[in-house]
Amino acid sequence: MYRILFTLIMLIPAVSHAKNADDLVKAADEYRQSAGEIIVNTVIKLYKDNKLDRERAYDVYIKPDRQSLVISKTPSEKGQKVLMIDDKFWLLLPKTKRPIRITPMQKLLGEASTGDIATMKWHEDYSAEYVSTHDISESGYNELLLKAKRKGVTYKKIHLSLASETNIPLRAELFLTSGKLAKIAYFEVSDISGREQISKMILKDKINKNQYTEVEYIANEPYTLNQKYFNPAYLARNPSANIR
Repeated sequence: MYRILFTLIMLIPAVSHAKNADDLVKAADEYRQSAGEIIVNTVIKLYKDNKLDRERAYDVYIKPDRQSLVISKTPSEKGQKVLMIDDKFWLLLPKTKRPIRITPMQKLLGEASTGDIATMKWHEDYSAEYVSTHDISESGYNELLLKAKRKGVTYKKIHLSLASETNIPLRAELFLTSGKLAKIAYFEVSDISGREQISKMILKDKINKNQYTEVEYIANEPYTLNQKYFNPAYLARNPSANIR
């Protein structure tokens, strides 16, 4: 009887962590994206040997239910757009009449892919499992394992580290469907548009150790973009549409 009671007592923390893992991820997502419909001004910078090599700017329009429209603001890519609807991604080029189906792993610059800036909520795409808690002096972090809920997500699984007290994302190991580690993301938080949010994501891989990619979120604000722009056929027919 005592052995059974002891076993039940030992299971309580594990059950509690398992129950709360998804809540921790939802709390972490609050640092990644504001609620509702927004526009996020994003700059991607590629560094080689700690020197800026190239950079590109994008406006990312986000709606609920996994809808995003990424518009290039860099002169060399003028007119290029990436549309995401649920698990489907399309690339629209100014001189083509048909949208091109792509994957969320389509590279934008360096280690940054379309899925890295078009999708902003982990809890919608992944189920979470508690792994462990690490205490470091006066602070610490929780380690979670995120597993994809659907086939079309950018990464098959994510090893995610969140600050214990605030749930601020600290680090994420991003894995492909094959099980290979694609890259590691590090996060920085600061005030954006009057709210504490992730201001920078730094992407590194194990192969190109002399380079890294920064995804910087300059600003975001509420903005409702007409639903017609979230239609690949409409965008293909109207490549020069003045969205904003």
